Amino acid sequence: MSPATWRPHLARIIPYVLAVMVMVGMVALAVVMPSNWALGDRIGLVVIGLIVVGVLHMLARSRVTADDRGLTIVNGLRTHEYEWAEVLGVSMPEGAPWPTLDLADGSTIAAMGIQSSDGERARRAVAELAAMVHERGEASET
Repeated sequence: MSPATWRPHLARIIPYVLAVMVMVGMVALAVVMPSNWALGDRIGLVVIGLIVVGVLHMLARSRVTADDRGLTIVNGLRTHEYEWAEVLGVSMPEGAPWPTLDLADGSTIAAMGIQSSDGERARRAVAELAAMVHERGEASET
């Protein structure tokens, strides 16, 4: 099986557009501040912009990757890796922002790499992922 990766569409575009706007704004603000602002103050503005850009990148980097070994779920700061046998099912109830994976240990984890705001694209991704979980889970039991 070749690796399959799902990433949100809108939830990736919006944070990166905002990151560019924040950075341009902070640099412009640092340049146009009155002359009584010291260099350190101006650098501080740019550093604050970089921190905001970093947070926005963490939101935008979410993804779900499936390969022969299992699933890799990247949500914000954390990356989780699961073998196929550990994943029992995938569900995204009506109104949920993203799907949830049911794990063999009784816990669940959000798969933020698929966002319901992407509409049909998200429904198709959940169906593909659920089919893979069913196929790989069935295959690993024999």
